[in-house]
Amino acid sequence: MQQISKDKFKVVGNSRIEAEKITKPSLSFWKDVFMRFRKNKLAISGLVILIILIVMALIGPLLTPYNYYQNDLMKANQPPSAEHYFGTDDLGRDMFARIWYGAKISLFIGIAAALIDLAIGVIWGGISGYKGGKTDEVMMRIADVLYGIPYLLLVILLMVVLGQGLGTMILAMSITGWINMARIVRGQVLSLKNQEYILASRTLGSGITRIMSKHLIPNAMGPILVTLTLTVPTAIFTEAFLSYLGLGLTPPLASWGTMANDGISAMTYYPWRLFFPAMFICLTIFAFNVIGDGIRDALDPRQRK
Repeated sequence: MQQISKDKFKVVGNSRIEAEKITKPSLSFWKDVFMRFRKNKLAISGLVILIILIVMALIGPLLTPYNYYQNDLMKANQPPSAEHYFGTDDLGRDMFARIWYGAKISLFIGIAAALIDLAIGVIWGGISGYKGGKTDEVMMRIADVLYGIPYLLLVILLMVVLGQGLGTMILAMSITGWINMARIVRGQVLSLKNQEYILASRTLGSGITRIMSKHLIPNAMGPILVTLTLTVPTAIFTEAFLSYLGLGLTPPLASWGTMANDGISAMTYYPWRLFFPAMFICLTIFAFNVIGDGIRDALDPRQRK
């Protein structure tokens, strides 16, 4: 075979110095996820809506001279105006003040219930998946039994037995609300616990707490975050449903659910009383749902280049 002399070859393209100038640093996993999430305009719009709602929940009551419980029967059922931006209810209370005070309550219920579900679900699902064997079987059978109880029926029963109140409502939602999170965490742990870095950590003497906190849970954060963002609107909707049944907060406390419940009976003649709380419930559910979808899409390995 004829040999080809070296002078027939030459370097093509940029020099080494020029190549170094255009070389991009490698992206970390979460930075890559954030950049792809940022490209999702619908998810970003949901995030903007959520930020606005949280800011207004904090400063909204300060933008009006009225408070959420002040009655003025002479101004009952007034339509939206420059004096009362969202109108008044049947007791003459300013709807603008009540809407943003109610935002604090509704968002607090949603976020608190979601965080409790997160804590219980991560611990339960993590231990179940990591231990495996009989421990896993017993723990998941308990979860299956609880999951077999209709969620809303159990919440309603607990509200009737324990009485109405903010703490009771969050507790009732959390009794079985953590099960979905536990199942997701268990599945992630089962798929990760036999990876080489986990086995190496065990060999070095790391206990279950360190392995879970340093390795397993951080690597399962994607599905956990998606589930968390979808748990918050579920809790907010449940609160609104309980208020519709008359099992919500006790007066004069206000939430979007209690105001929507009060507005249903007045929908024909005073539609703003239902429109504003219902609109903000829908906006919040929309915001969390699209944020969750955006995170899920950003974590999808099929979108990686």
